[in-house]
Amino acid sequence: MIGNPWLLLLVGWGTVALCFLAGWAYATRRGDASIVDALWGYGLGVLGVEYALLADGAPEHRILIGVLSGLTGLKIGTYVLVTRVLGKEEDGRYLRLREKWGANATRNFLVFFQAQGLLDLVLSTPFLLAALDQGGRPQACVDGAAPLAGADPCDVSIPALAWAGAALWLVASVGETVADRQLTRFRRDPRNRGQVCDEGLWRVSRHPNYFFQILTWVAFALVATAAPWGWLGFLAPLVITLSIILVTGIPPTEAQSVRSRGEAYRRYQRTTPVLVPWRRRRRDAGPPRGLDRILYWIPPETGRGR
Repeated sequence: MIGNPWLLLLVGWGTVALCFLAGWAYATRRGDASIVDALWGYGLGVLGVEYALLADGAPEHRILIGVLSGLTGLKIGTYVLVTRVLGKEEDGRYLRLREKWGANATRNFLVFFQAQGLLDLVLSTPFLLAALDQGGRPQACVDGAAPLAGADPCDVSIPALAWAGAALWLVASVGETVADRQLTRFRRDPRNRGQVCDEGLWRVSRHPNYFFQILTWVAFALVATAAPWGWLGFLAPLVITLSIILVTGIPPTEAQSVRSRGEAYRRYQRTTPVLVPWRRRRRDAGPPRGLDRILYWIPPETGRGR
C-alpha cells in the first residue's frame, strides 16, 4: 500500500501517460482524434480505482471514492465512445485543429493527448485525498497491527459531509443522464435536423449536462473534505468549471451551434440560461441586467448581437 501522496500521484501520472500515448497512436493510425474525449472519461475512472486499490487510507473511504469515481469514468467514457466516436466522423473541433496545424498535426496531437492526461491527474485530486484519508485511525491500524481489547479503533465511520457528497453525486449523475438522453432522443428524430433542442432540461439551460458535470466534481470535493488537506479537493470543481465556461466547453460548443443553426440558436441564447437551470426570458426582453448578465451570458465568440 502507498501512503505517500506524491508517489501515488506519480504512479497515476504514469498510468494516464501510457493510456493517452496508446490513444494517440490509435488516433494517428485512424486519422481521427475524437477518441481523446472517451479516454478523458475512462482515465478519470482508472485513476480513481487505482488510488482506491493502492492507497493506505481507511477501507471505507477507499471503497466509497473508488466506486463513485469508477462509475463516473465508465459513464462518461462509454457515453462519448458510443455517441461521438464509434461509426462517427472526426469531431469538428479536431478537424479544425488538424487543418490549422497542418504538417505538425501528429506532433501537436501527441502534446494535446498528454495534456488531457494531465488534466485528468489534476481532476483526480479529490480521489487521491479521499483514498489516503485514514478517518482518524491510529497508526497501528495502518501498519496492520492487532487492535487493542475493547472497541476496535480501526473501525471508521464515513462522515456526514462525505455522505452528503455521495448524495449530491447521485443527483448529479441522474441529472446528467437525463439531459444526455433528452438530447440524444431529440437528435435521433429526423424532423429535428438542424433544429435547436429546447425540450426538457434543455428548455431551462443551454448546457444542463455541463451543469451536472460541475455538480459531480463538487460532490467529489465534499467526499474528500474530511481528509487532511481535503480543501484541496475543491481545486477539481474550480478547474472543471473554468474549463467548461472559458476553454473547452461552452465557447466552442456554442460557436459550432451558431455556425450550424444560425439565428435559431442565437434566439435560444438570448432566452435560455447558459448553465444554471432557470426561467426563460421573453424573446423581446431587453439586454440582461444584474444577475441576469451572468445567468444568460453569451460567449463573445458566437457573435453576440449580430
